[in-house]
Amino acid sequence: MAIKIYKYLLPGTQKTVLQLGWILFIHCCLFFCSSKSIAQPAAAVYSKDTKAENKLLLYKNLVNHGITKNLSTSLTDSTEENWADAFWSMELIRYKSPWVDSRIHTAFDGIEKRSIYFQRALMELLYANYPAEFLKEAEQLLNVSTNDKVFAMCAEYLLAAKPVIKKELVQKTIKLLQADNNSAILKQLYYRLTDTQEKKSLPQLNTILQQSFFKNATVVFSFQRKNRNYPGLVIVRDSAGNFLKDEYGNIFSVPQLARSISNLPGYLSNGNTPQGIFRMFGFEVSKSNFIGPTPNIQLTMPFETGLQHFMNDSTITDSVWTEGWYKKLLPESWKNYYPFYETYYAGKAGRTEIIAHGTTINPEYYKGQPYYPLTPTLGCLCTKEIWNEEDGKRKESDQQKLMAALQKAGGANGYYIVIEIDNQQQPVTINEILPYLKPTQ
Repeated sequence: MAIKIYKYLLPGTQKTVLQLGWILFIHCCLFFCSSKSIAQPAAAVYSKDTKAENKLLLYKNLVNHGITKNLSTSLTDSTEENWADAFWSMELIRYKSPWVDSRIHTAFDGIEKRSIYFQRALMELLYANYPAEFLKEAEQLLNVSTNDKVFAMCAEYLLAAKPVIKKELVQKTIKLLQADNNSAILKQLYYRLTDTQEKKSLPQLNTILQQSFFKNATVVFSFQRKNRNYPGLVIVRDSAGNFLKDEYGNIFSVPQLARSISNLPGYLSNGNTPQGIFRMFGFEVSKSNFIGPTPNIQLTMPFETGLQHFMNDSTITDSVWTEGWYKKLLPESWKNYYPFYETYYAGKAGRTEIIAHGTTINPEYYKGQPYYPLTPTLGCLCTKEIWNEEDGKRKESDQQKLMAALQKAGGANGYYIVIEIDNQQQPVTINEILPYLKPTQ
């Protein structure tokens, strides 16, 4: 997705804010810092955007300008972008009002004539903020859509709110697959529509936890629930194959959220973090106001990077990604576990720039949610950070702890593996994982 700048000039700051979703973690992609500078001692980490007065100013600007002003314009080809900006602002701060609701109804007037960009932005907002209020409109768009991604977003919206429509959705998806059997999006949608408990039987965790990768590879495991409203947990395997321990002799772990603001499935843009294997390759620091100054962990998916880099094998001459290459990384018992290929298909569908980072987003936007005080993203992996509202200094950072753990483990060169372990409606705990870990030396 292209990066676009949306300007909200906060009084007294003269600061340009990245366009919401976008701003959010704008696909988590503005990284300008060297690994050397990260390793050096630093002064107290600071972000002025976390100060109380600036958070209040931002919220007011998002409501008054990002939402109200943009939605007050007539919807035309030339104002679609303004309306989409408003949709993204509403997702970010979970904003709703009777007047805004009426404007969403207006957005569906002549929806079949709107751009794919606008249709996607609207359906993403519905999935995030209006999970069951626009079923008729979503079904109408599904029936006229000629775009795989828009069709899939409509189908996922209807499936979540109206499961009885599943059979009809399967038939429509099959028809589209017959016309384009190479569509990664349609293949993932079809799998989800025809999924059964047998297909979702998780292989033995200890086999993937003990899997050998390239020599001296550091491996991070992020365990998640199928319901991404509940925080997951991340642990680190060092370059010698041992699971990292803290200063008290316990297995190191920190909570980590893999939920996007939209909560769409991982194969879709701006959806939850896909399950599967990511290539991990170093640290960077983002200039995004919403990621903040704590170093992040760089990740790529299949198709986003070449085979030589992903497999860490300079002798590979093939340049074409296939399931076979991805399968080479998996233990035998995981090779036919289709849910674990989500990173492969998300990459094939065009998802990019997913990283593991901290946050300066105001957690109060999400108070009352199961993941509070963690904050959702546009599909990245996010750890908790707490900032002092008076002076903007960082008070607490699980991201800093994770980065330090990775450095101790041998550096961020290896793989980052996201695993959905089950569908319990509660955060993942370390006690659930300990039985599967091989003894450390």
